[in-house]
Amino acid sequence: MLPCHRRGVSATISTLLLDWYDGHARALPWRAVPGGALPDPYRVWLSEVMLQQTTVAAVKPYFAKFIERWPTVEALAAAPEEEVMAAWAGLGYYSRARNLVKCAAKVTEMGGFPDDEVALRRLPGLGDYTAAAVAAIAFGQRAVVVDANVERVAARLFAVEEPLPGARKTIREHADAITPEARPGDFAQAMMDLGATLCTARDAKCLLCPLRESCAGYARGNPQLLPVKTKKKPKPRRAGTAFWIERDKAVWLVKRPGKGLLGGMRALPDDGWTARGDGDGEAPLSGGWQGAGVVRHVFTHFELELGVAIHAGDPAMPEDTGEWWPLERLEEAGLPTLFAKAAQLVLANRE
Repeated sequence: MLPCHRRGVSATISTLLLDWYDGHARALPWRAVPGGALPDPYRVWLSEVMLQQTTVAAVKPYFAKFIERWPTVEALAAAPEEEVMAAWAGLGYYSRARNLVKCAAKVTEMGGFPDDEVALRRLPGLGDYTAAAVAAIAFGQRAVVVDANVERVAARLFAVEEPLPGARKTIREHADAITPEARPGDFAQAMMDLGATLCTARDAKCLLCPLRESCAGYARGNPQLLPVKTKKKPKPRRAGTAFWIERDKAVWLVKRPGKGLLGGMRALPDDGWTARGDGDGEAPLSGGWQGAGVVRHVFTHFELELGVAIHAGDPAMPEDTGEWWPLERLEEAGLPTLFAKAAQLVLANRE
């Protein structure tokens, strides 16, 4: 248990932050009004899964599209995985989309989302953070919610100088100490909003911060230097080729293997590049090929330079399993960002 004076400080921090949140909360489509009724667990869960490794600005249109198409968890559970994957295209980290369908099916089977953190963590695709966020925001359960914004705010608030990722245990303990029993969901979102708007990665707008007088980082005069991050190693670079095969105003698309990078997604055929090695340059068809240029894409663990080659002449049917996709409906194919870039390159050259 915290000493009395520390409990008093923690209570002051949570009160100040909640008061600030009541007047400055970001209006987001998955949120409830601060201090109001708890939001729909489905909307909270869906938004939190989408927001992993992605910005709020990028997520908003995807969230709106999903909610319009699948307004309930039961509707999402009944959706074909291929349709969900296509709707997800562009958000990245595609294992999240596959887990969406699995989790929706499990929740529907259970009759609804469980309301506690431990049970939520057992659902497909819910790690510690997402389970805590849904428990706190959707069910009002006290849970310690620590995303990148919360991590940064807590590191500055308590002047945690140990470098990440080693400091995460200490940061979580500090976040736990200031998380209140009342309105834990609003508190978690207030911490997120503070980190997203005032206590940002590149700046610390301390004069506007409601926690300035309680902030050890501000008192030391260097909050923007925290949290300390270990220098990242440069990502390895890989090279490969994607192949554009067209006939009768349709392009040949294949479906990538269910497991692995971009698993289960429609894509242009390629030469077998992976996160571990370059492609072999071997085309899926004989005949002439013309280079259309190169696209570059950054994955979590490597960078890829992908050449794009266009088949010259009238192609025979490729041996690999695939489908002819009409060019006029190419946006409906749900190509992941990498292959959407390659397609745009070919079509732009044509224009």
